[in-house]
Amino acid sequence: MKKIIILLLINICIVFLPTQAFAQKRVPILVYHSIDEYKGSGSQDLYVTPKNFETQIKYLRDHGFTLLTFENWQDINHVDKPIFITFDDAYKNNINAFRVFQKLQNQSFKPKGTIFVISDFIGRSNRLTTDELKMMVKSGFISVQSHTATHPDLTKISNYEKELKKSKEKIEQITGKPVIALAYPYGKFNNKVVEETKKYYQYGLTTIPSPYVKSGIKNEMYYLPRIYVKYFTTLDEFAKIVEGA
Repeated sequence: MKKIIILLLINICIVFLPTQAFAQKRVPILVYHSIDEYKGSGSQDLYVTPKNFETQIKYLRDHGFTLLTFENWQDINHVDKPIFITFDDAYKNNINAFRVFQKLQNQSFKPKGTIFVISDFIGRSNRLTTDELKMMVKSGFISVQSHTATHPDLTKISNYEKELKKSKEKIEQITGKPVIALAYPYGKFNNKVVEETKKYYQYGLTTIPSPYVKSGIKNEMYYLPRIYVKYFTTLDEFAKIVEGA
């Protein structure tokens, strides 16, 4: 009789528990490139104006999101509404994003982002310098990770040591911090790329447009999806991206 009562109580609890209790946590990983006004050069979709970026980060702050970097990946199951903000190519105008983070921080909101650097491009006229990267890492707002040495299509090369190992080592020498994540240039990868990436990194990022939801597949951390935020992304569209509406 006691066993029957226990089973009935368990069934009642299951019926009345919210469905979210059984759902896998959904983690958006957003990808940006240039945080600047578009002046007619390059792809407009790869720009987000500083004003729009600030509005988007304000939305995350005001709606209870926790911004993480890959050093804190394990926290996705321990914080409210985890989200990752990433920037590819380390354009000099990413300083604008850094300034937004500085402006919007408060005691309960500590914005963070990850800049994926092309190590051989550091210091070019339109790229962040060594000193700027050091400053942003020291601030605690920014994690600097790898976007390879020269931004090739990794599915078409043979010298993985230069692109993956050397870039990792160069960035670590600059920042003094471990480089554990790689963003695949153009989002391109295959089995060989994944196997080479595993030698040096804990995470590999694609441009598969969906949030991360744990699936348990082999090498799952090397197929991390990312969702583009574009020039014409409205705040309503942004909210749907991050909230999963």
